[in-house]
Amino acid sequence: RGRRGSAARRGTMGCDGGTIPKRHELVKGPRKVEKVDKNAELVAQWYYCTLSQEELRRPIVACELGRLYNKDAIIEFLLDKSSDKSLVQAASYIRSIKNVTELNLADNPAWKGDKGNTKGDKYDDIQCARFICPVVGLEMNGRHRFCFLRNCGCVFSERALKEIKTEVCHRCGVPFQEEDVITLNGNKEDVEVLKKRMEERRLKSKVGKKSKKCKAAES
Repeated sequence: RGRRGSAARRGTMGCDGGTIPKRHELVKGPRKVEKVDKNAELVAQWYYCTLSQEELRRPIVACELGRLYNKDAIIEFLLDKSSDKSLVQAASYIRSIKNVTELNLADNPAWKGDKGNTKGDKYDDIQCARFICPVVGLEMNGRHRFCFLRNCGCVFSERALKEIKTEVCHRCGVPFQEEDVITLNGNKEDVEVLKKRMEERRLKSKVGKKSKKCKAAES
């Protein structure tokens, strides 16, 4: 009797007669899985083409909603839209090569490519990215927000654009305005803002073309 009471007071007995697991032991598994899933999502967004699902390689382009693509995948998509209906629907707003911008990316000197991935697990450690911000040196791996300028295609971290205010590109000197800054792989709110801007630009361009046609007809 005394032994049972002693065990109960210590709280060592579980339902099956074993020890009661501590809280950190219960959540260890799910947390690890959650981390792997999150890293896998970041790798998919920042290391692979949205269309072909192949690894990103130069020339790399981005659309007006901030998604990353291999340029050859976009060209193939525009030439043949009969391959995958789900992809066609997802990228239906890309109607010409003019709807994407070729990116001017800064290489990361610390990047070792697949040689640095000794475990063969791409999302085991995604800290060392292939590209960096040329101004503040942040890794372009999804841990930091990055943007590109539509006018020139140069890519920077959002921090660089906020900390060093300028109306010309930090890298090439091309002038730009706020609406020319496109967030790469942004959240839902970012995409909604970018979509609205895209629609406004296209409407403005359409109206401008009609106006030119009318003037040409009058003359």
